[in-house]
Amino acid sequence: MYYEVLPARIFRKSPALSDGILTYSYFSELEPGAIVAIPLGKRETIGVVYRKVKEPEFKTRDISRPLLEKPLPQYLLESILWLSAYYLVPLPQVVSLFLPNTLEKRHKIAEFSEKLTGVELNNVAEIPLNSAQKRALAALKASKTATSLLHGVTGSGKTNIYLTLACEAYSRGKSTILLVPEIALTSQLVQIFEKTFKDDVILIHSKQTDKTRRETWEKMLFSNHPKIVVGPRSALFAPLSNLGLIIIDEAHEGAYFQDQTPKYSALRLASFMASAKKIPCVFGTATPLVSDYYLAKSRGSLVELKEKAKNTAILPKIKVIDFKDRASFSKNRYFSDQLISQIKENLKQGYQTLIYHNRRGSAPVTICENCGWQALCPNCFLPLTLHSDSFGLICHTCGFTGKIPTSCPECKHTDIIHKGFGTKLLESELQKLFKTARIKRFDADSKKDETLDNLYDEVKNGEIDIIIGTQTIARGLDLPHLATVGIVQADSGLSLPDYSSEERTFHLLTQVLGRVGRGHLDKANAFIQTYHPESPVISCAINSDYDKFYRYSISNRSRGHFPPFCYLAKISVVFKTEKIALREIKKVYKELKAFEGVYLSAPTPAFHEYTSSGYVWQLVVKSKNRQVLTEAVSSLSNFSELRISLDPPSLL
Repeated sequence: MYYEVLPARIFRKSPALSDGILTYSYFSELEPGAIVAIPLGKRETIGVVYRKVKEPEFKTRDISRPLLEKPLPQYLLESILWLSAYYLVPLPQVVSLFLPNTLEKRHKIAEFSEKLTGVELNNVAEIPLNSAQKRALAALKASKTATSLLHGVTGSGKTNIYLTLACEAYSRGKSTILLVPEIALTSQLVQIFEKTFKDDVILIHSKQTDKTRRETWEKMLFSNHPKIVVGPRSALFAPLSNLGLIIIDEAHEGAYFQDQTPKYSALRLASFMASAKKIPCVFGTATPLVSDYYLAKSRGSLVELKEKAKNTAILPKIKVIDFKDRASFSKNRYFSDQLISQIKENLKQGYQTLIYHNRRGSAPVTICENCGWQALCPNCFLPLTLHSDSFGLICHTCGFTGKIPTSCPECKHTDIIHKGFGTKLLESELQKLFKTARIKRFDADSKKDETLDNLYDEVKNGEIDIIIGTQTIARGLDLPHLATVGIVQADSGLSLPDYSSEERTFHLLTQVLGRVGRGHLDKANAFIQTYHPESPVISCAINSDYDKFYRYSISNRSRGHFPPFCYLAKISVVFKTEKIALREIKKVYKELKAFEGVYLSAPTPAFHEYTSSGYVWQLVVKSKNRQVLTEAVSSLSNFSELRISLDPPSLL
């Protein structure tokens, strides 16, 4: 008998999409999805049986042996093929995502360790829901599409809806996958599910050993008992034959897009799985992605939950401070006098202060310190990036170039600045101002034993007086002793040359402001320092007005021809010299120019134009038709060194 098999290892130097299927022979019957060991070159590797075929005209090798008694569920086999085709990723790279990387070390076939068919389901208590939650739940059940977007404001009780849906699926013998952005910052959500489902909750996280992951994976494959699988995007690969529900919490988070090869969106994959299995998939968030919100509205799959579940929370008193008003910064150039006074008061009363500054990458800012004017691209309305080596300003989206201004075109002042500041500098400034305070910084530069994960109990118990950090501290923290949030430069994210920078800024500001006023203390305040106090993005975040932000953002997206009004692909090349990189990206540009229905940006240096691998040049491809876009990108198979990202959430 002969079978087409999908190997989990690339076997050609420059694999095409069709290079991921090989034909083997085997003496007995194998099911589609069977996991087997196969000879590949001089080595043995793991593979997944795709289908049985007729005897080919060429000579074949034999499958070495089956590795597991039970095959992958059919929907996962379909998902492998879909993900490869949708994101133009070679099949072997996709197969390796779906299987534990130590599975090929197994030399004995894995059999059922226990028979779980017929085990009685636990009685799960009914989850209390208020009238708004009941209406939202009914709307989710009535949805005619597999995927629904649950837009619930902070504190509206989305978790109770998740629980109810999971309980109903569980009572029917169906498993649930609950995706979270980071398992470490969702301990409260995990605890709620563990309390309800006890030992049937399976956690997947990065700290697990390879052996533990494999054993957990096999346990899920063989189990007929309903499980609740909780984890990051990789939890989607849980081999659950009885999967009945997918929930994605904080569905706006960038962590759901894998930016390393193979690049894919867990949201899109989850939607496909739900359609393939004919089961519901729920995206839950207080601040939906603009594109997802637009599509949900147009498809009738949007469910709104705008009432808070409890009235214990209090609205923080928010003070917006104009960074251009230097009279407000008489004691320190980075912290306003009002913020410094409040930190002093907090230290006296034993309350915590959280200082937030978004420092993604090292993007410089070109701004007038006098009036707040900012250098923007006239085509894309996005911030221009300073290139000091070429003494110019460049838009990384469309390729527009301009001169560095020596004076402000608005107010004619010469106070043009290009520098920003980061959390390390803020830490040293605070140590000077508050010599006896316990101060701790959390960001990508934190030492291993000083990360938020390791010091979470100290932070939560109030043992740290001043917490400083980037987006790490914006997510999921519920701190009983926190009285004040200080956002040092609220508009720093707006300066990034990217179509989604305003969206990310709105999400982060909304999350940071959500750390205070959660009902633990009878006081809560926030200080927002910005060069742009009139910014609609900042105003919407302060007022928790998603609807207004959406209307503002969707108008800009339409005008600039960005998602959801088109599909995107980012194509880049990396070479040791800039001359070669430019030459090669121009060849790519010329090749794509022949396609109708696509729009090409000019070849430009990437946001991080020089890396350890060499010079990076890129171009952006747009099309209103995704098939046209993928056909154009697929035509570049002759270019072996391309880096391709389809539907990237960012062009940086």
